[in-house]
Amino acid sequence: MEKFLDEFLYHLAVERGLAENTLVSYRADLSAYLAFLRKRKVVSLEQADKDEVMAYLFTLQLNGRSSATVSRHLAALRSFYRFLVREGMLDLDPSADLESPKLPQKLPRVLTAEEVDLLLGQPETREPAGLRDKAMLELLYATGIRVSELVSLNLEQVHIDNGFIRCFGKGDKERIVPIGDVAARCLQEYLARGRHKLIRDNNQSFFVNQHGRRLTRQGFWKIIKKYARQAGITKEVTPHTIRHSFATHLLENGADIRSVQEMLGHADISTTQIYTHLTRNKLKEIYDRTHPRA
Repeated sequence: MEKFLDEFLYHLAVERGLAENTLVSYRADLSAYLAFLRKRKVVSLEQADKDEVMAYLFTLQLNGRSSATVSRHLAALRSFYRFLVREGMLDLDPSADLESPKLPQKLPRVLTAEEVDLLLGQPETREPAGLRDKAMLELLYATGIRVSELVSLNLEQVHIDNGFIRCFGKGDKERIVPIGDVAARCLQEYLARGRHKLIRDNNQSFFVNQHGRRLTRQGFWKIIKKYARQAGITKEVTPHTIRHSFATHLLENGADIRSVQEMLGHADISTTQIYTHLTRNKLKEIYDRTHPRA
C-alpha cells in the first residue's frame, strides 16, 4: 500500500507540480487512511471496498473532526483512487459515489478600509525594519497575494517602474499582479533606504530579516500581529485577512469578479465567489440603514 502512495505522491510532485505543503498534507491524510486499513486487517488496497472508505470517514467524524476536515480527507482519497485506476493499479474506485459532507459557508474576516489605513500607518519608517514592514503591508494590500508568495519574492520579480510583480502561486503557476502607486513608492523607499542596511550577502530575497536572510512566513505573521495590536484593532488579523480585505474592497468598488480571480490566483472562480456574498451583505446593510421603506 505504501508503494502505491509513493507512486501517487511522485505523480503530484513531478507531473502536477504541487507545492511541498500540499504534498505533506496529502501524505498525512492518506497515511492515516492506510493506517486505519491496517488496523482493520486490510492488507491491500484491492481489499478496501466502499464500506472501508465509509467506515474511515465515519471514524473521523466520531473523533470530532470537522466537516471541512472530513471533506478534505475524502477529496484526497478520491484523487488517490482515481490515479490508481487510471494507471491500471486498481480496477475499481470505492470512493467514486461518496458525497462530501455539507459544509457551512464560512465567510472570511475582513477589515474595513479605515482599519486597513490604521494598520498600514503603524510602521515607523525611520528605521530599515520599519521601511521593510511598511513596504510588505502596502504590497500585501495592494496585490492580495498569499503570504507564501510575498516572502518568496526575489528582486527580479518586482518591477517597480512598470508597476507590477511576478509571483508564483499554487503549483508554481506564474501570474502578473499590478501593485499601484502607493505600494510602488513604499517598495522604492525600502530599496533605497532599508534593504541594503539589512542584507548581509548577495541574497536575492526581496524582503529580509534582521540577520539578512529571507523573512519567513512565521516572521511576517509576528510582524502583522504586532502592528494590529499597536493599532488597537480587536479583530483577529492575519496575512490572509489582508488578502480577504483586498478582494472584498475591490468588488465593493466595482471590480469584476474575473479580474479579482486572476489577481488572487484562484484556479476556480467558485473560490472567488465567496467574496460576492460579503459585498451583497454590505449592500443590504447600507440599504436597510438608508432606505426610508427598508
